[in-house]
Amino acid sequence: MSKVPMTVEGAEALREELHDLKKVQRPRISQAIAEAREHGDLKENAEYHAAREQQSFCEGRIQEIEGKLANAQVIDVKTIPPSGKVIFGTTVTIINCETEQEVTYRIVGDDEADVKANKISINSPIARALIGKEEGDVVEVKTPGGEVEYEIDKVEHI
Repeated sequence: MSKVPMTVEGAEALREELHDLKKVQRPRISQAIAEAREHGDLKENAEYHAAREQQSFCEGRIQEIEGKLANAQVIDVKTIPPSGKVIFGTTVTIINCETEQEVTYRIVGDDEADVKANKISINSPIARALIGKEEGDVVEVKTPGGEVEYEIDKVEHI
């Protein structure tokens, strides 16, 4: 499997979630299963079945996170000298050529994407159009509403 780009913050968030799942959630679920077993007949024990389902979800998420971290290529954009070129991890300010509306996005990995926080996935149409371009370039982004032209105003390594 190929390496998946991830920011330092994204990798840290996954490590924190993994730690919580292993050290907090897993023991809590095991305790809930043990308590439910004490209630007797497991066939009709809703608490037991709910706890087993939680355990299954928790173990699946642990495996998923471990896999993502194993395949992650953690990129710290702060260690890369700024060149004005849009690369993974940079924060890009773009201006809509038609409306003059300015927006700032940070290009991050798929798991870190959060449009409300202005973090867009490396695989999003806007990010794909911006990668490799430089400050001052005009890019065309194919959107559901048609093509939109943006000018790259500023590229920051923050």
